[in-house]
Amino acid sequence: MTSHSLFEPHSFCNVPGAIVADVEALRLRRVRDQLISHRLSVAILFDPINIRYASGARNMQVYSARNPARYLVVPASGPVILYEYRSCETLAAHLRTIDEIRPAHAVMPLHTGSKHASFLRSFVADIEEITAKHGVFGRTVAVEATTTGVVQSLIDAGFTVSDAQIPIEKAKCIKVAGEVDLIKASLRLTETAVQFMEDRLVPGITEAELWSHLHRVLIAGGGEYIETRLLTSGPHTNPWLQETSERVIQAGDLVAFDTDAVGCYGYYSDFSRTFLCGDGAASPQQRDLYRLAREQLEFNFELLRPGLSFREFAEKAWPIPARFQKNRYLSVLHGCGMTGEYPIVAHKMDWESVGHDDDSVFEPGMSICVESFIGDDAGGEGVKLEEQVIVTETGAQRLSIYRYDERLGG
Repeated sequence: MTSHSLFEPHSFCNVPGAIVADVEALRLRRVRDQLISHRLSVAILFDPINIRYASGARNMQVYSARNPARYLVVPASGPVILYEYRSCETLAAHLRTIDEIRPAHAVMPLHTGSKHASFLRSFVADIEEITAKHGVFGRTVAVEATTTGVVQSLIDAGFTVSDAQIPIEKAKCIKVAGEVDLIKASLRLTETAVQFMEDRLVPGITEAELWSHLHRVLIAGGGEYIETRLLTSGPHTNPWLQETSERVIQAGDLVAFDTDAVGCYGYYSDFSRTFLCGDGAASPQQRDLYRLAREQLEFNFELLRPGLSFREFAEKAWPIPARFQKNRYLSVLHGCGMTGEYPIVAHKMDWESVGHDDDSVFEPGMSICVESFIGDDAGGEGVKLEEQVIVTETGAQRLSIYRYDERLGG
């Protein structure tokens, strides 16, 4: 029988299971360490990405991102309990990070209507039981991504409630031993999908059809989904963050995209490139835009090092020429793991409104995405570039390795 597979099954998502299990255990330890650092007895995690980070449990990740139908209870000290969606309890039975699996209480009003209050009481009763046995810091709990009713019920029951995003983001920002291997596997799959997509970039194809080729290979290779719709062409490239459309791509158009892809093991592959459609030469204006975007990207990549504060980085970052400032990317860089993560470092010109006021610094083990978008305030095309890197003891190392377009000056 002839095989029609694009590549061998699991040829990218092939990190040994023992390493994956070790990574999951080390991630859980980082979560517990942050709970202790923040003097929290229990974290109640509804965000499916945080559930997966802390335990390795995956189930209906996109669905549960907007429907808080499952949750993970992580005590600073004590058994980890996964409250799973009905009939799905067996999915995480193999995970050594989880001590017990129970059916989730239906805390969503959509599911329970007039019976909603009784489910909230049951939810709170379980948290009271857990904190009574394992509450090393009393009735202090942290929650995220849940319903207003859950938060209010915990407060009414006398719990001190805080935002779990703060300790969880601090946990995720430093990659544990073996985690970079999982990130690299995800990136290699995504880069293969980008190559498949680029090979099909011809005049006359629509943005949406071109974008679909990236999805196809990502899913076929063991990846999961793409968070955004960021592939645009020609004048649609500027300003950035316009969504993929049915626009027909013409010869000579710039085509810019941001992968934003969840590939192997739930890890985010986040890099950007800009291509030239067709067989012709780039215009001087296109090459100039591309040169500036590469200059911004490379300058800021070389600047990145451990011990440098976020504020100092923003102050020293590549100065954006005035005519490109209005359409600048929203940050100069951001963290990256299972999705975009802490830190998000603002541009110098935005620092007073959204910059970090503490003395936070870059540390070895931070996975960072260095961003660039160059698009003239007056309109015309734009160039989007981005590189995913890891902060090391001496500087930074690229994790994404996809090529640049030579015709544009790459």
